[in-house]
Amino acid sequence: MGRGRAKAKQTKVARELKYRAVDTDFSSLERELRGEEATGDTEAIPEAYADLAEEYEQSSPARDDDYGDLRKSG
Repeated sequence: MGRGRAKAKQTKVARELKYRAVDTDFSSLERELRGEEATGDTEAIPEAYADLAEEYEQSSPARDDDYGDLRKSG
C-alpha cells in the first residue's frame, strides 16, 4: 500500500524534467566527460575557500593510479 502517492510523485517529476526548458552547456559537459581540464570559463574560487581547494588538490590521488593495483592483481 502507499504506492499510489509515490507513483504520482514520480510522474510529476518526470513531467517536470520532460517539459522544463533547460539551458544545458553541452560543450562543458563534453569536456567533463572526456576528462579535459577547465579552460578558465568557470567561476574563481572565493578567497575564503582557496586554502581548502589547494589542500584538496594536493591530497587527491592521481586518477591513473586509482585502479592500478587492481588491474595488476586480476
